[in-house]
Amino acid sequence: MRIALLQLNLLVGDIEGNAERILKAVRTITEPVDLIITSELALVGYPAKDLLFNYALIDRCRLQLERLAQDLNGGPAMLVGAPELNLSGMGKPLFNSTFLLHEGLIKASFQKKLLPNYDVFDEARYFESSKESQIMELAGKMVGITICEDIWNDHLFKASPLYATNPLSDLRAQGVEVVVNLSSSPFSLGKNKQKEAMLQSIAKKSKVPLVYVNQVGGNDDLIFDGRSMAYDGQGNKLAQGRLFEEDVIIVDLYDPQGVVEPEYDEDAEIFGALVTGTRDYIHKCGFKKACLGLSGGIDSALVAVIAAHALGPENVTALMMPSRHSSQGSLDDSKELAQRLGVVAKEVPIGPLMSSFDASLKGLFGAEPQGLTAENLQARIRGNLLMALSNEENSLLLSTGNKSELSVGYCTIYGDMAGALAVISDLPKSRVYRMARWINAHHGNPIPEEILTKAPSAELRPDQKDQDSLPDYDTLDAILLRFIEQRLSGQEIIDEGFDAEMVWDIIRKVRGAEFKRKQSPPGLKIHELAFGTGWRMPLAAKTL
Repeated sequence: MRIALLQLNLLVGDIEGNAERILKAVRTITEPVDLIITSELALVGYPAKDLLFNYALIDRCRLQLERLAQDLNGGPAMLVGAPELNLSGMGKPLFNSTFLLHEGLIKASFQKKLLPNYDVFDEARYFESSKESQIMELAGKMVGITICEDIWNDHLFKASPLYATNPLSDLRAQGVEVVVNLSSSPFSLGKNKQKEAMLQSIAKKSKVPLVYVNQVGGNDDLIFDGRSMAYDGQGNKLAQGRLFEEDVIIVDLYDPQGVVEPEYDEDAEIFGALVTGTRDYIHKCGFKKACLGLSGGIDSALVAVIAAHALGPENVTALMMPSRHSSQGSLDDSKELAQRLGVVAKEVPIGPLMSSFDASLKGLFGAEPQGLTAENLQARIRGNLLMALSNEENSLLLSTGNKSELSVGYCTIYGDMAGALAVISDLPKSRVYRMARWINAHHGNPIPEEILTKAPSAELRPDQKDQDSLPDYDTLDAILLRFIEQRLSGQEIIDEGFDAEMVWDIIRKVRGAEFKRKQSPPGLKIHELAFGTGWRMPLAAKTL
C-alpha cells in the first residue's frame, strides 16, 4: 500500500484557501498511490477555537469537501480532516472528523474518540466524542482511522493512561492491518523523542504499519513542526517529513527503505520554531514587516536575529532609544548588530521626552519622579515611540522580554511589554545566552561579543545591573523551572537545597506578576508549559 502524506502550512479559517493548498499539494504527486492523507482539521486549520461556533463556516467546509471530491475524481482515495455537524441531537454540536473522498463523492466520515482538555487543548468545548471504532477497507486492507489524541493513550506504551478508552485496543481487536493518524500536534522541546518512541512502540506491538501526518507552521502561540512519519509492522521507520517545512511524503508500507535519521539539536529546533512562529504570525495576521527596540542587550539582539531570518532583514526596523542612563557601549553594540544583520536601524534619543515628563509630573507629585516611577517612565516612553513606528510603517511590534523576567515581573506593562508578539517569552534567560552563542556559531556571528559578555542591565538608572534585583539567572531559572513547569511547591524546592528566603521571594514575585502577564502579547510556545493558552491562573487570589 502506497500512501501520500500532505504536511501543509494551513491558515485558520481560510476554508477555500486551505482547500486550494490541499489540491495544489495533491497535484505534485506524480507516482501512483492508494491513499492521500491530510493533517487533523486541515480544511479549517488548527486550532480554530471559537470560530467553530460559526456554523456557516461548517457549511463552507462541507461545500469545499464536495468540491475537492469532484476535483479529485478519478484519482486515489483521500482522507481530509474537517469539522462535522453532529446530527444526533445529543451532546456537543460538532465532531472532529476526517472525510473519505473517492470517485467524486464524500464516501464516509470518521470521528475522533479522545478529546484533549488540558494545557493548550480545549476540544471538549466544541466536539462530541465518537463511541465507534473507525475502520475502512482500502486496497484489500482493513485501515484503522485515528485522529491525533486517539493514539496518545495506548495502554501498551503509557504507564498512566489519561482516558479509560483506548482506541488502539479496539482497532487491534478488530484486526486492522494499517493504522493512520491525522494530527495537529504542537511542538515543544523534547516532545519529538517521546513521540517517536510512542509511534515506534505502537507499530511494533500492534504488528501493523502506522502512518502519522502532522500539520506544520505557526498558528498564534502554537508552532507545528511537521515531521510526519511512517513505520512498518516491526517498528522500523519508513519515512519522515521535513522539520518546520511543508512536505509531501510518499511511502510504501510494505517496501522497507532506509531513512536518514536527523541528529537532535535542541538549539536548532528552538531556532527553527521561533523563526517559523514569528514568520507565520506576522504573515497570517496580514503584515509583512516587524519592528523592535534595540537596547544593546542580549534579549533584543536575539529577537532581531530571529526577525531578520523570519522576514528578511529589509523588513525589520530596529529602533535605538538611548536615555541619559544608556551607555555608549550599548548604543555602539546595537549599531554593530544592526549592521551585521542588515536590518533598518533608526535612532531617537529619549532625553528630551524624559525631561518633558519630569516637568509635567513635578506639578503633580511636587517633585520630579524618582525610583521605580522614573524607571518605568523610560520604558513607557520607548513603548510609545515603538507603537508610533509600528503604526507609521504598518509593521508589527515584537516585544523582547524573556521567560525569566516575565515570570517575576521584571518588565514594565505598557513599556517593554508593548507589542503584538512576545517572541522569546518562553525562553529562560540562561537559554537566551545559549541560543545566542549557537546562532553565532551557525549563522555567521551576527551578535557582537560585547553583548554576550557584559552584565545584563535594563539601564534605567546609573550603573544598574539585573542582579541588583534578581538572583543570578542560572539560580533563578532553576527555581522557576521547578515551580512553573515541574509544579513543585516552595517547600519541595527548598528541600532540594535552594535558599528558603530566595525561593519564597521568587514565588511571591511570580504570583504578583500574574496581572502583567495577562496583558502581555501572545508568546511563542517552546516548552511543555508556557505562559499563554495553557496557563490559566486566577488574578485575584490568595496563593501563598
